[in-house]
Amino acid sequence: MTRPGIFVFSTAGLQGNFSPVKETIDDFERWASDVIFGRARGFRAFLTRWALRALSGLYRAIIQTRKFLFTSDFKERHHLGTLTISVGNLTVGGTGKTPVVELLSRTLRDRQRQVAILSRGYKSKALSEPQKWQSPHGRPAKPEKLPKIVSTGRALLLDSKYAGDEPFMLANNLSGVSVLVDRDRVKSARFAIRELGADTLILDDGMQYLRMARGLDLCLVDANTPFGTGAMLPAGTLREPKHNLSRAHYIILTKSDGSDHEALKKKLRRYNPTAPIITTTHGPKYLENLATFERKPLDYLKGKHIAALSGIAVPENFENSLVKLGAILDVKKRFSDHHRFSSREIEKFTHRCLERDVEMIVTTEKDAVRYPRNTLAEVPVWFLRIEVEILAGHEHWQHMIDHICQPAAHGSPVLRQRLAFVG
Repeated sequence: MTRPGIFVFSTAGLQGNFSPVKETIDDFERWASDVIFGRARGFRAFLTRWALRALSGLYRAIIQTRKFLFTSDFKERHHLGTLTISVGNLTVGGTGKTPVVELLSRTLRDRQRQVAILSRGYKSKALSEPQKWQSPHGRPAKPEKLPKIVSTGRALLLDSKYAGDEPFMLANNLSGVSVLVDRDRVKSARFAIRELGADTLILDDGMQYLRMARGLDLCLVDANTPFGTGAMLPAGTLREPKHNLSRAHYIILTKSDGSDHEALKKKLRRYNPTAPIITTTHGPKYLENLATFERKPLDYLKGKHIAALSGIAVPENFENSLVKLGAILDVKKRFSDHHRFSSREIEKFTHRCLERDVEMIVTTEKDAVRYPRNTLAEVPVWFLRIEVEILAGHEHWQHMIDHICQPAAHGSPVLRQRLAFVG
């Protein structure tokens, strides 16, 4: 069967359990993302960008006013008496935050810290019925006072639909680490401390969550696109102005190609002259089969005719990585970020893969948690496991971990200053 190039298709006209309203919303989200990231072309996209630029000034003013209200104590910041570490970024889109949260949580867990990850649970569904929790203190907790308990560290309690993609991934990969989801992360933090015995809280995507005081702010910067498109939301991908990088105690460069990044580091030093910089790479490690859990080395992709399926912010990086690993990419399908695949969508996609005679479907680990398991029979489906490796700044990472794990340092008012000026 001939393969005259990559085939990209839409989901228009699907019937059955796929909602036309859902399709319209998903198409709009994908188009809006293409406009913001600069992928969309044409007069409509041009006009939309001009309109969004006008709104960016208003958004910037709101963000800076909010920051001022919290830093000037006009709005309350909650101090919970437990070390809190924020892992976040200045931009929307994939900076590789989840693998860094996983590495940090695993490292602290292995150093005997009782870690709880607090997430907003972006695009997670409301629970169909409340969870029940019997407090170790002897009283059942009222459901309205509970965050969504994804994992207690000993048991996984929710699936990705109710937990959200990243919280479920983290809970699934991290035994001994509790994962909680709630928009009110102060509530989650109090539950983690009181009910789960947490002594270390990690705010997942927490840089903009100013209601909770933290001892450390780790800011992730993509080494390839450090400030995204360079424009503020909604015209671009910056959540905050560049100079707000000054709040970071540590800067973690992600997705490095191994170069020294001296020019980028000089640019970052304009906004933050003191924070230690740690350079990392987010590399693929192996393939895992969704049906059998079999693992294969990366060279298994060499020469294979494959289809790529993704619902992430920057799908090009994922697709390019597959080609670099030697795969022949015949079919690709992109959904909006965090899109929850319907069985009908996957059946249509699988049918197209069969027509093109592809040997395997490859998706991301984040997308794998949303893949309908009743559609795995006809074409083998694999996900690409990504892990973080520290390339430079090992001493800064180790110094940070050592200080966090010193019992005497917990609750110390000088912890922030001691760690901020390492190096």
